[in-house]
Amino acid sequence: MPVTHADDTTFDREVLQATVPVVVDFWAPWCGPCRMVAPELEALAAEHGEALKVVKVNVDEAPGVAGRYGIAGIPTVALFRDGRPVAATVGAKPRRAIAAELGLDAS
Repeated sequence: MPVTHADDTTFDREVLQATVPVVVDFWAPWCGPCRMVAPELEALAAEHGEALKVVKVNVDEAPGVAGRYGIAGIPTVALFRDGRPVAATVGAKPRRAIAAELGLDAS
């Protein structure tokens, strides 16, 4: 499934109402580590196909969502299942580490 984007107006539809688990990348374009994580998440999305959705949320353009989930540092990558955050990791990491910390099978 391709990586999509969400903001304060589309987050609920794209993430909370999704029928599959959603990995949310809280990021900003000025954040160097965020740019390092982006290709790792694209690869994770490709690995999991339709079984997983990856959504990017620019915290500068979606301050409401960032505030709602207490995002204090970026990149923060969170896993949502059934409309609830169930795991998160902060900082630039390789795909396998992100998958392990989120509890995803990244084989």
